[in-house]
Amino acid sequence: MPQRKTSRRRFSMAVLVLMFFAGIGFVAALDFGIRSTNTMEFCTSCHTMHTNFEEYKETLHYKNPSGVQATCADCHVPKALWPKLVTKVIAAKDVYHELVGTIDTPEKFEARRWVMASRVWAKMERSDSRECRTCHDFSSMDLSEQGRSARSRHAAAEDKGQTCIDCHKGIVHEEPYEPLPETAAAD
Repeated sequence: MPQRKTSRRRFSMAVLVLMFFAGIGFVAALDFGIRSTNTMEFCTSCHTMHTNFEEYKETLHYKNPSGVQATCADCHVPKALWPKLVTKVIAAKDVYHELVGTIDTPEKFEARRWVMASRVWAKMERSDSRECRTCHDFSSMDLSEQGRSARSRHAAAEDKGQTCIDCHKGIVHEEPYEPLPETAAAD
């Protein structure tokens, strides 16, 4: 009996050690996947993202006097782990639609652009523009350094509890045209 007990104990320890290393491997693979899919190269590798990338290159988020650049992930992927994982799972549908041909050409992408943009705006409204506020928080703004209009609007937006996306929908990507009611019903 004692030998059997020792064998079980060794087996249990071996299983625990294997589970520990498997857990480390899983975390490493997850981290690698997140880091790989958060790069500008990955985000712009789809043919249809070329238009978005060209629009982005014309903004201050890409090139500015300070040299600080906001990448796709800075604006579209939360920093906190759980919201980041949820975002990655939801974003997989865009890759899926690229692969199955729903948005694989610029024309198809443009036809679906309003729907896709509306989803992103709704997400940003729900999160109080969490990703924007990583860099642009009201408490960090020096309103005295802003132009009169921006100073007035930012102060009013803060007082009203507005979120960035309420006013800045077309700040990086061109704001798509809302489809006509008869074409919107077809979606």
